[in-house]
Amino acid sequence: MASPTDRIAAAFARAAQEKRAALIPYIAAGNPLPETTVPLMHALVKSGADVIELGIPFSDPMADGPVIQRAAEHAIAQGVGLKHVLAMVAEFRQKDSVTPIVLMGYANPIENIGQQSFAEQAERAGVDGLLTVDYPPEEIDDFVSLLGKHHIAPIFLLAPTSTEARIQAVGKIARGYVYYVSLNGVTGAGHLDTSDVASRLKGIRKHVSLPVGVGFGISDAQSAQRISLVADAVVIGSKLIDTMTKACAGLPFEQQSQAAITAGADWLGHIRQAMNVARTGSESSGAAASSAQAASVGQAK
Repeated sequence: MASPTDRIAAAFARAAQEKRAALIPYIAAGNPLPETTVPLMHALVKSGADVIELGIPFSDPMADGPVIQRAAEHAIAQGVGLKHVLAMVAEFRQKDSVTPIVLMGYANPIENIGQQSFAEQAERAGVDGLLTVDYPPEEIDDFVSLLGKHHIAPIFLLAPTSTEARIQAVGKIARGYVYYVSLNGVTGAGHLDTSDVASRLKGIRKHVSLPVGVGFGISDAQSAQRISLVADAVVIGSKLIDTMTKACAGLPFEQQSQAAITAGADWLGHIRQAMNVARTGSESSGAAASSAQAASVGQAK
């Protein structure tokens, strides 16, 4: 079995070798049903996911918009907590030892069981990375070191408001990849300005040598295409969860799980295809421009 740090690096290496951005879907563990999560994870991999971000349900998700908040509330109402999320990862690992799994959430569930216990359990389950919204990078050197001992990559958020000092701090301690929040606000909101994202990424890459994924505000094939041309990864969650929620609406309980899996996998496959087309089209345009330039130079000579 590949080691956790190897899995993240290998996923981005494969994407880079194929000259494309990685695709990272976010799903809320336990939504729409606890038994849906692991089959959904496998289905998303088949549809083109390179890394999966698995949300830990939390009662006060301050960085999340209404779609993800409702998904977390739904999971909590069904009794899903951190221990269940870790069990889901362990079950997923029984059939998939390649795809990286990054847990995303908040500090409180981790503090409830203790950082040491969390790191040990997460390593045993097969977790590759951890992104916690409310652990400031300047204040968690000890936890970062602990995660490293257990082969778990600490992943951090950067935003349009991040100072150069914050970017430098993240660049020093982050592992795996960095998640750039393309919009101010919560998940699933706002208008995406690709040119601004490209400019921000240029500044981030001065201090961060890791791949940079971009999320927040990516809700369709067109926005995913545009971001895939400037970022190392496209992170997409709210629209994926909303698609699955709508697919379950009005269905009998026993049909909801399969409906969610089918709708989520189909939609993500559409996004993956659109991203592939974007890169292919960009390369074709570049090749055509190079050929035209060469012909022009030849005529000038």
